[in-house]
Amino acid sequence: MYKVLLATLTTLLLVGCSDQSWRTTDVADIMPPLDFALVDENGDSVQAEEYLGKPTLVYFGYTYCPDVCPITLARLGDAIRKLDDETRDEIQVLFISVDPARDTPEVLKRYTDAFGPEFVGLSGDKAAIDAVTNRYRVAYEYGEENENGDYLVTHSSAVFAFDREGQAQFLVRDSHPVNDVEADIKRLVAQG
Repeated sequence: MYKVLLATLTTLLLVGCSDQSWRTTDVADIMPPLDFALVDENGDSVQAEEYLGKPTLVYFGYTYCPDVCPITLARLGDAIRKLDDETRDEIQVLFISVDPARDTPEVLKRYTDAFGPEFVGLSGDKAAIDAVTNRYRVAYEYGEENENGDYLVTHSSAVFAFDREGQAQFLVRDSHPVNDVEADIKRLVAQG
């Protein structure tokens, strides 16, 4: 009886150790795989399939954003810079603009270059942006233009993480500590 109990306990402990959850928010069972048809920061039409093979972080925002976008991307950049070179080389961050009228490929390239070589800007026409934002349940809305023609865009601030095959894994919110984000990125890369 004692041996059976010990064997059962050992099995439960081993199973528990391998069933580690993400430190951020697990979305593997509720979000669809990576899929889009957009334009990259070089002006080329691209499909999601072109980004498979590397773990991918996806953020929706716009370059004229006065606060949330630069803060979120800087936090991601901080987490990525804490990684060793080999792990860092495996990560890509796709910044998808929801403001294609102002975020031309040239503007996107200048913006993403400020955060690091892992960051790539994408956009497209309104229909393409709506298709990808609807797919991931990302809301955005344009504010009223001021006398200079400037406007704000209200948008979601979550970062979606996909594995090498484009399967959704976890979601990063502003409230998640950078150390948790770093740990989940390392684990995502280590999944092979």
